[in-house]
Amino acid sequence: MDASAAAVLAGLVGLLVGALAVFAFRISETERLGLASLPEPELPPGVGEVLSVLRSAAVVLDTADGVVKASPAAYAFGLVRGHDIVHAELREMAAEARRFGLVRERELELARGPLGRARLVVHARVAPLGPEHVLVLVEDRTEARRVEEIRRDFVANVSHELKTPIGALHLLAEAVHDACDDPDAVQHFSERMQRESMRLSTLVQEIIDLSRLQVADATHPPEPCDVDEIIADAVDRCRLAAQAKRIEVVTGGDDGGVVFGDDNLLVTAVRNLIDNAIAYSPEMTRVGVAVRRVDGLVEVAVSDQGIGIPPAEQARIFERFYRVDPARSRATGGTGLGLSIVKHVAANHGGEVTVWSVEGEGSTFTLRLPDAVAQGEPPADTYVATDPSHVTTARPDHDGAHAEPRGAAL
Repeated sequence: MDASAAAVLAGLVGLLVGALAVFAFRISETERLGLASLPEPELPPGVGEVLSVLRSAAVVLDTADGVVKASPAAYAFGLVRGHDIVHAELREMAAEARRFGLVRERELELARGPLGRARLVVHARVAPLGPEHVLVLVEDRTEARRVEEIRRDFVANVSHELKTPIGALHLLAEAVHDACDDPDAVQHFSERMQRESMRLSTLVQEIIDLSRLQVADATHPPEPCDVDEIIADAVDRCRLAAQAKRIEVVTGGDDGGVVFGDDNLLVTAVRNLIDNAIAYSPEMTRVGVAVRRVDGLVEVAVSDQGIGIPPAEQARIFERFYRVDPARSRATGGTGLGLSIVKHVAANHGGEVTVWSVEGEGSTFTLRLPDAVAQGEPPADTYVATDPSHVTTARPDHDGAHAEPRGAAL
């Protein structure tokens, strides 16, 4: 055998010995760690296909509570990590279903993740799936719980707010009855009754308006609404309140603005802003209403020379029934719903409402809505938005974007 053939043969032998050594090493490591490969677990026919189309989070567990298969939603909700199901509550339900062979259902509050205290409200259903597996179905009900809590709080707040004017009317009626022989007292108490009845009527109407907005009524398509006419109508409805305090309401700015939506709701929103400005302004001052068309938006800014709003309160003034000064609000007849209605009207029309305020100087509320002229044609869908939280607190821009309507109006 010549030298070259011997070298090739030696190389092949060396390669074979190396491969055998690597194979032997892997076998020894597998045996040492107890990680011998296991066959893929078999599930009942069709289970995999069903899990892939379920909207609920679905997990299939084996007899040792190991995850055999899980839907994408299960990973998204943080129910599964690796080959383990995270929450002890679900493992306990799986053990019960396996032990008794029965379906188990429960509503649970689970940790949303390993960090923080956020909770996930779910409805869990666990059922045996053949002799070796358990199926866990989890439906997210966090949003439903939140909506239910909002509804419950709203009913409680409405009940509380209605009790005040109703109780006052009852006491005033008794006072009128007892003072039937005193014309001056009867006149005084009857005037108080008129004010309380007006407050009650306003509160009921605003509750109806807010409820209609929150239901997201999509039965009425949006229509072109003339912003000039909306402002003129809103100012006219506030004229008596302004005259009572000798407050001048001044309008100005860009003409010809058009937005798509509900004319009545937009008038209500602007009227609420003007009413709010009048209520919290001293006598013989000015309230300005200015329109500005910029960047595809129509901005309606309502400015006053009133008491202003503390910075710490500005983020909460759009909450239902929230009042910065409850005593002053009751004296002015405020219900705590006006700004909340403005917020929902803005959101339902694809816009937002912002506030700028300095204590002792006044406030400017700016309602921003998409400009219909810039859009060219009405949207195909209704104006109802999916996120009614477009409320921000902002200072005037350096270029005067917010300050200009304030100065022009006043």
